[in-house]
Amino acid sequence: MAATESRMIKLGTTAPGFTLPDAFGKTHTLDNANDASALLIMFICNHCPFVKHVRRELSKIGKDYQQRNVAIFAINSNDAKTHPGDSPENMRREIAEWDYVFPYLVDNDQSVAKAYEAACTPDFFVFDKDQRLVYRGQLDASRPSNDIEVTGVDLRAAIDATLAGKAATDRQIPSIGCNIKWKPGNEPDWYK
Repeated sequence: MAATESRMIKLGTTAPGFTLPDAFGKTHTLDNANDASALLIMFICNHCPFVKHVRRELSKIGKDYQQRNVAIFAINSNDAKTHPGDSPENMRREIAEWDYVFPYLVDNDQSVAKAYEAACTPDFFVFDKDQRLVYRGQLDASRPSNDIEVTGVDLRAAIDATLAGKAATDRQIPSIGCNIKWKPGNEPDWYK
């Protein structure tokens, strides 16, 4: 299983705006999060073993934090033509099976993944109420190849700190997962 790390973009970066359809065709924008106390953007997909390993926790995080005024968006930027398991139809199945309460968006032209410099699935970004990046890194230390329990401790700590008006930890460890499946010829310069 090939592993790619997060790019760890600069803290303080403003969340790039987007307008994307979800798996059911309803349009969502970053503006929907303007009144949120914190913002979580997750780049995920359906087929990646790293995402499969944590999706139960992603569902729990959705339920736990939407009640605390955290806007959450999951984004699938993979090329569904080369990876049909990541099609909107299969995203709808994933939403139902794992009871995702957050919008699961389709980044068909991959422009949002490029704007966030998302490199892998899963890739996590936490922004404060002003939509400034305060955390980019791993969910926790669990991987499909180790026996560490999936708890979401690192991501949860970053969200909790943000909600409390405190700084997230300085020790931010890159997320690791499958690389974004770029459309042929659409790879960002930093990927090549």
